[in-house]
Amino acid sequence: MSETITLRQPFSVLVVIYKQNKDCLLIQRADDASFWQSVTGGIEQGETPEITAHRELFEETGIHASALGLTIRDHQKTNHYTIRESWRHRYYANALINTEHVFSVCVPDDISIQLDPCEHTDYMWLSQQQAAEKAWSPSNRDEILAL
Repeated sequence: MSETITLRQPFSVLVVIYKQNKDCLLIQRADDASFWQSVTGGIEQGETPEITAHRELFEETGIHASALGLTIRDHQKTNHYTIRESWRHRYYANALINTEHVFSVCVPDDISIQLDPCEHTDYMWLSQQQAAEKAWSPSNRDEILAL
């Protein structure tokens, strides 16, 4: 039985997770151990960026913002960046630029993180400056520093 591959649209969300003291959560990608990031994910057909932010936050960290009474803040900002060449096969043909919608969420100090091992293998809480330095993508770095 063959697996059906759904091609992605070049639209995504970035959700920066932080604590009151501005420590930020970074998660390590399963497919690239040097790639540390905040929560990210593609906007699926029929989804709004806000719905995607909630879905990806839960899928990647186990944080159910609505159930916990947390507000995911929409920064009303988009970043545009070149899609990594090694990932272009995941997108519709000729997609070179991704549009990323920016969100953030402040979580309690004792929040529990549950990674999806298919996507991420580790996580760490870092100071805002340390997280910005470790984040792989420039847009992720910039948004961490902008908190």
